[in-house]
Amino acid sequence: MSEGARVLVVANKTAATPALLEAVRERAARGPATFTLLVPNAAHGLHKLVDPEDQGRGEAEAVIELAVPLLEDAAGGPVESMIGVPEPLAAIQDAINVHGFDELIISTLPQRVSKWLHLDLPAKAAGLGLPVTTVVASSRTERAMA
Repeated sequence: MSEGARVLVVANKTAATPALLEAVRERAARGPATFTLLVPNAAHGLHKLVDPEDQGRGEAEAVIELAVPLLEDAAGGPVESMIGVPEPLAAIQDAINVHGFDELIISTLPQRVSKWLHLDLPAKAAGLGLPVTTVVASSRTERAMA
């Protein structure tokens, strides 16, 4: 692999947190890698029940707009981005199936408030056969994101 490992970074509210930026910096330092940020398009209100995919992408686009420049600085190069379906595991599966990735970095809120950890997303994602690094934001970040 001349371009190195293809790393899928999965995040939403924690996409621009110091913990994730440090994890990307550490992964980039270990060897050649390209990074793609995947932000599941979170469903709110009635969209959760009716049609979670039929809603605006503004929130996910705002996350990408804020996070990508910071992630590029941490990665030392360009970072692609994509918006996925609202269900995070399905979004990860879609990205892997369509684009092919070699590793996952999943960034989430602390255990106390993280829906992704309550759903055991890191373990379920590991079941897809790729190495998974889980990054949990600090409680200071949790208060800032609230």
